[in-house]
Amino acid sequence: MILTFWQAAAVVVSALAFIVAYRFYRWVFALPQENARITSVGGLIKNGADTFMRREYSVLAKFVLVAGLFILMFLPAPVWKSGVYPNVIMAVSFAFGALFSAIAGKIGIKIATVANMKAAEAAVKGIAPAFLAGFRGGAVMGMAVVGTSLLGVTAVLTLTGDTSAVLGFSFGASSLALFAKAGGGIFTKTADISADLVGKVELGIPEDDPRNPAVIADNVGDNVGDVAGMGADLFDSNVASMSAALVMATALDAGTGEKINTAAVFCYSALGLLASVIGVLCAKMGKKKNPTFALNSGTYTTTFLFALLTAVATHFFGFEWRLWGASAVGLGVGLIIGLATDYFTDDRRSPVRRVAKASASGPAFTIMSGLSYGFISVLPALIGIGVSALVSYKLCEPLGEGYAMFGISMAAVGMLSIVGIIVSNDAYGPIVDNARGLAEMGGLGDEVISVTDELDSAGNTVKAITKGFAIGAAGLTVISLLGAFISEVNTAAAELGVMGITGFDITDPVVFFGMLVGAAIPPVFSAMLMLGVDKNAQRMVAEIHRQFREIVGLKEGRAGVMPEYGKCIDIATSGALRELIPAGLMAIFSTLAVGFIGGVAAIGGFLTGNIVSGLVFAMFMSNSGGLWDNSKKYIESGAEGGRGSQAHKSAVVGDTVGDPFKDTAGPSINTQITVVSLVASLVSTLFLTFSVF
Repeated sequence: MILTFWQAAAVVVSALAFIVAYRFYRWVFALPQENARITSVGGLIKNGADTFMRREYSVLAKFVLVAGLFILMFLPAPVWKSGVYPNVIMAVSFAFGALFSAIAGKIGIKIATVANMKAAEAAVKGIAPAFLAGFRGGAVMGMAVVGTSLLGVTAVLTLTGDTSAVLGFSFGASSLALFAKAGGGIFTKTADISADLVGKVELGIPEDDPRNPAVIADNVGDNVGDVAGMGADLFDSNVASMSAALVMATALDAGTGEKINTAAVFCYSALGLLASVIGVLCAKMGKKKNPTFALNSGTYTTTFLFALLTAVATHFFGFEWRLWGASAVGLGVGLIIGLATDYFTDDRRSPVRRVAKASASGPAFTIMSGLSYGFISVLPALIGIGVSALVSYKLCEPLGEGYAMFGISMAAVGMLSIVGIIVSNDAYGPIVDNARGLAEMGGLGDEVISVTDELDSAGNTVKAITKGFAIGAAGLTVISLLGAFISEVNTAAAELGVMGITGFDITDPVVFFGMLVGAAIPPVFSAMLMLGVDKNAQRMVAEIHRQFREIVGLKEGRAGVMPEYGKCIDIATSGALRELIPAGLMAIFSTLAVGFIGGVAAIGGFLTGNIVSGLVFAMFMSNSGGLWDNSKKYIESGAEGGRGSQAHKSAVVGDTVGDPFKDTAGPSINTQITVVSLVASLVSTLFLTFSVF
């Protein structure tokens, strides 16, 4: 009865999130749009984003079809052994996971490519109207992402009653997220790097100068990478954390005949979304007129509401208080990781200013200092993840066997409970970034550009926090997925009549073999994505040079002379689609190879190595990239000689290295470690049955 109540509540809260998203969507569309130049340029950005998403989804549809056929034949067990029905359920769940993730990304693109124009024109009236246009545009994405994830997981478990189907749904979401984040990241950084190197470094023209042939592709990239890509990333993390918790909760409940633990997962997830809905409705600039304060206050309000609502629910519905404590620990550590990330990436802090000062001595010092601070930034974040895992494990251990790992999964659920407001804040960033470019290209004047600069600065600060939060959440999620893997293996082992597992001995050479291979996957995966950016950017730089050389009057800004924006958009699109598939397939096939060579013991080591290595690389690259980006912006504000100085040129080089770090490879690793963890859980029966060792 209690489970049915909270499943129904999850559906109702999801519907409420969709209603809020629709109201905000209509509100943003109703804002005035009168500047013809902004409408024209905004239309180019919208068409470019739509074209890329259409072509990307057509490629990914083929992957989903092939993977779905594989699942139909072999998962959860070969069809000739288990019968058709379980495999059909798994394949359909996988397809729905991919579909829901795609829908969330499409909604985000649709609103972001309109909200950017509305925010640019609203900036004429002041910072408060422009902020609201940008934030409510981002909130549409936030509500859509969490609403679809909660509704999807609830629907799959309610209709099938099978947690393996929930893992299939999560694998569909994670697979699409992996390729969407990688593809969007390659696109956006191809354009960003090319525009900066030719525009800022070679020609010394402003960032969003309409003479630059890559400027529209750069703005398109903000949407496909930072809106659709990051939305898919956090959609995936939210689904994966719920899936892992439900697998363990169901196993625990099976021993008691009650559904109290499963109900707790739905309760905390539903109340987290409800708190986020209230948080986005309350977000306003207030008297301080400070966008960073407004964004952060929404996050803190949501956090407080979640803690309060779940405490009340825990009391009235008889959930274990230790589980509430685990979720509170996860939520608190998520905020701490975000603040630590802020310290290393905010231009008001010493690391950014020291890198800016070092840049005056040349780009080598920019790179050296940025790398060093990036490495240092890994420590507090990983300590935070480790502490939250340890505390939640020990807190729930007295509840009985299996509860310790379930405590870690509840910490992940707690950390991701406010993901609705986190996605809203994150999507706000690229919307106001685009608004700044549109204000410049639309000739709205220095005062309006100054307003959009302030909004953009707040977006950069908060975006760094959300990336730290996303990586921290991924860390706890994949640790809990390791627990889900053990649960799946033991369930399969009981059915097959063989011995299960309780842990992994790293002195076992089979486990150690898996650990070494797993640790090597994140750097190889990152290298493949960054080489994709490198090759693609070289093609685009050559195209920009060609246009400046061959289009008469373009470099001088002669009236009526326009660059061929479409050529750069096409280069970024075709290159991203060509490069996004190999890296993802490498991670998936490596998992399968290790499993069929060493069995479940080797996979345990593989996942452990992949998690630790992945978190280190993800945090390091995300923070180094953010630090270089904000060092450049700090210099552009007038520090260390300002624009055109040696420090500025060096900082642009640092930002060029940091761009694929923070927006392509780093965030994609979150999804990579989730995908391989889900593959391991789904194929665990086959690993038990077929392996060399």
